[in-house]
Amino acid sequence: MVKSRRVQVLLILVVLSFLLIHFLPCSNNAHMEEKPSPVHILILSSWRSGSSFTGQIFSQHPSVFYLMEPAWHVWVKMYQNSAKVLHMAVRDLVRSVFLCDMSVFDAYMSSQKKKSDLFQWETSRALCSPPACDSFSRSDIITAGNCKTICGKYPFSKVEEACKTYSHVAIKEVRFFDLKVLYPLLTDPSLNLKIIHLVRDPRAVFRSRENAMADLKRDSNIVAGSQKTKGEMGPYNTMQAICKSHVEIYKAGSQAAPSFLKDRYLLVRYEDIVRDPLARAAQMYRFAELHFTPELQKWVHNITHGKGHGAQAFDIGSRDALKVSQAWRKTLPFQKIEKVQNVCKDAMDLLGYRLVQSEEEQKNMSLDLLFAQN
Repeated sequence: MVKSRRVQVLLILVVLSFLLIHFLPCSNNAHMEEKPSPVHILILSSWRSGSSFTGQIFSQHPSVFYLMEPAWHVWVKMYQNSAKVLHMAVRDLVRSVFLCDMSVFDAYMSSQKKKSDLFQWETSRALCSPPACDSFSRSDIITAGNCKTICGKYPFSKVEEACKTYSHVAIKEVRFFDLKVLYPLLTDPSLNLKIIHLVRDPRAVFRSRENAMADLKRDSNIVAGSQKTKGEMGPYNTMQAICKSHVEIYKAGSQAAPSFLKDRYLLVRYEDIVRDPLARAAQMYRFAELHFTPELQKWVHNITHGKGHGAQAFDIGSRDALKVSQAWRKTLPFQKIEKVQNVCKDAMDLLGYRLVQSEEEQKNMSLDLLFAQN
């Protein structure tokens, strides 16, 4: 009887040993192969600040699902409201996009929507390659023109399907004017949010906005209020609101910033990107935990060393980026420069843009002296 029990105990031990040997390693391997949490990148900027180009630095990366200004749909649908009132709706939409829940667009788009109904969808390489479009490879550098011609016929459901296959989700947005609005996203355990705050010399922004005034009319009314955008001072009132928002965002992100913002806020000046594109792209990629591939290095160099002038809104073709960034110095009358400097002085001081004191100085000051506080 005792011998029989010993045999039973031995058999049980053998079975347990077998289970431990063959199943525990599998469990460990499953844990090791678990998909890492996605990284969420918000490029926070304002209109005509080089944000479309900066967005493309991320869009063209094969690990990134990118959308350009998805909150455009909120502002189009709810244009009667102020930017402050719309902040919560914009934030909720951005959060849903980061989590690849595209049902949020149901509130702002037709129930019969297609992928091509999404604002500037063709600027997203992820929506121009599998599974969103089968005509290109995911590793290809894809221009918006080629994508728009070939990839527009796919259903809207492909947007969410594609999003879920990427390790990084990046959004470029110009419709936040207060970093504190984003605090709930920065403390949300379901998100791993990093913010790139892109700024540009207000004088260059003003000059570029003049060239796209009709395209920006609705947005300007939401930013500054329709009454303030009328008359000679209208464009300057809008600039004042934009500059003030950059000051507040920068202070909240870098001066006495809360602990949850540590290593999650990066200020980047557009002028620094165009002066040294490879170094700045590398910096942003490191911040976003992305590898800067040789193919992308070549693309960044070529797109910033072309002969184009970047005259069209949202145009992200090859150009002489440094020359374009300084075009305001030769084309903007000094009287306008003075007015912009007056309404944006705090932003210029804080962000390192030197004031121009005369028309002669405007024409002759070296590029390095314009950014002496670098």
